[in-house]
Amino acid sequence: MPRGTSRRLPRALTLAAAGCGLLAAVPLIYLVVRVATAGPESLAATLSRPRLPDLLLNSLLLTTAVTATAVVIGVPIAWALARARLPWRNGWAALAALPLAVPSYVAAYGWLAAFPAMTGFWAAWFVLSLVGIPYVVLPATAALRSATTDLDDVARSLGRGPLGAFVAGTLPQIRPAVLSGALLVALYTLSDFGGVALFRFQVFTTAIHRAYAASFDRDYAAILATILMLVALLIVVGEQLTRRQSRHGNNGSHRRSAPVRLGAWTVPVCAGLVVVPLLTAGVPVAALVVRWVQAADMAAIDPARFAAALGNTVALSAGGALIALGLATPIAILSARHSGRRVRLLEVLGALPLGLPGIVVGLSLVFVSLKIVPWWYQSAGVLAFAYGVLFLPKAIGGVRSAVAQVPTELEDVARSLGGSRARVWWEVTARLASPGAAAAALLVAVTAMKELPATLMLRPTGTNTLATELWSRTDIAAYGASAPYALALLAVAAVPAFILSQQRPRASHPTGATPSAS
Repeated sequence: MPRGTSRRLPRALTLAAAGCGLLAAVPLIYLVVRVATAGPESLAATLSRPRLPDLLLNSLLLTTAVTATAVVIGVPIAWALARARLPWRNGWAALAALPLAVPSYVAAYGWLAAFPAMTGFWAAWFVLSLVGIPYVVLPATAALRSATTDLDDVARSLGRGPLGAFVAGTLPQIRPAVLSGALLVALYTLSDFGGVALFRFQVFTTAIHRAYAASFDRDYAAILATILMLVALLIVVGEQLTRRQSRHGNNGSHRRSAPVRLGAWTVPVCAGLVVVPLLTAGVPVAALVVRWVQAADMAAIDPARFAAALGNTVALSAGGALIALGLATPIAILSARHSGRRVRLLEVLGALPLGLPGIVVGLSLVFVSLKIVPWWYQSAGVLAFAYGVLFLPKAIGGVRSAVAQVPTELEDVARSLGGSRARVWWEVTARLASPGAAAAALLVAVTAMKELPATLMLRPTGTNTLATELWSRTDIAAYGASAPYALALLAVAAVPAFILSQQRPRASHPTGATPSAS
C-alpha cells in the first residue's frame, strides 16, 4: 500500500507522536547534555586517543559482517518457509524463530562452555550472526507469503532462470521487509555488549561499559556513546532512503504460485533449516546441561529465588512491551500513512535508541529520574520504561507494517458513511492492524527478557531477573549454577518466539490490493 492520500498531518496524532518521540529521545538528550558539559578539552582528548580508530573499525566491521551474514542466510530460509512445499511447515517456522529466544551472551556462554578457546572477531561474528538471522527471516517470510509471483513468471518467460527470476520479480517486493530486518540486526550488533564482552572483542560498547563501571569516566563514555549514536543515525537514515526508493505496492489482482515441490532437495533443505537453530540453541544448551550435571553446586539453587527471578522477568518484559507499543503507535501510524520531513524525523528519533548500549539508556534514565521524578528512581516502572525506549524501533516497525497493510479504501468507505476519524481508526484500522501490533509487542517482550546492561543498572534493590542471575554467575564462571537460569530464560523467551513464528499475513482484501511488505 502506498502511504496515505492526505498530505496534511493530523494535528492530534502529530502532537502525540512528537510527545512519544521526545520520550524516546531522553537518552539522546542526556548524551548531548553530558558531552556539552564535558568541555572542548575532554572532547579533544577523547578524539585523539589512539584506541578510538580501532574501536570504530571493530564496531563497523562486526556490524557489517553480521548484517550481511544474516541477510545472505536469512532470505533463503525465508524462501524455503514461504514458497517451498515442506512437511510440517508450522514446525519449521517455529524452529526458525527459536534463535530469537537466545540472548547473545547465553549463546556465547554456551559456546565458551563447549569451546573455551573461542575468542575475538570471528567468535563474536559467528554467535551474533546466529542470533540475528531470525530478525531477517520473520519479516522476509511474511513478505514472501504476500508477494505476487506474476513478475517472476514474466522474467522466466524472457529466459531467466529461477534465481534470476526471483531477483527480478520477487526481491524488489520483499526488499523493504529485508531492509527492516537488516536494520534491526545492524542496530542490535552495534549495541550488543554481553556477547562481545565474553569473547573479549573490543568494540564501542565494551569500552563504554568499562569507562562507566571501572574508571567511572562519564565524559569519556558519553563521548564514545555519542559517536556510536552518530553511526546508528547514519544506518537509520540509510535504511530510510533505501526503503523509500524500494516501495513496491502490489496493487491490483495477482496470482500466487503453488508451493514449489523440492523433490530430491526436500531432505537437504529441511536439514539446512535445522542448522541455525541447532548452532544457536542446541549446542549452547547441551554444553550448559553437561556443565550443570557435572557441577558440584547443582543442588544449590534456591527455588524461591529462582521463581522470583522468573516472575520478575515475565512481568517487567510485559510492561516494557506495553510501553513500547504505546510509544510506537502514533509514530508508526504517521509513518504508514504520511510522509515528509517531520515524519522522517520522528522515525529517526524512534529508531536511534536501539543503537545505543543499554547502559547509556540506563544512565540517562537515572539522570532524569533523580533530577525530575526522584520518587521514580530504582522502581520497576523506570526499568519497564527503559525496555520500552530501548526496543521502540521493533515496535514501530511491526505497527507500521500492520497499519500499512490496512487498505485506505476501507477507511474512506467508513468515513463516507459518517464515521469520525477516531471511530474509523478504532473500528477499522486498529481492528485489522491488531494482530501485527500484538506481534510487535511480543517481539519487544522476547527481546526485553534478554536485556542485561539496563537491567543491571535500573532494577530495584533486591530485584533480579533471569538475565541478571545468569550474568552474576557467568561473571564468576559458575557454569553449573548458571545453567538453570540460562535454560529457564530460553524456555520463557521461546514462548513469544513460537507465537511470532505462527503469524500469517492477511489475505488479499476485497479491492484486490495486496498489503505492502514494508
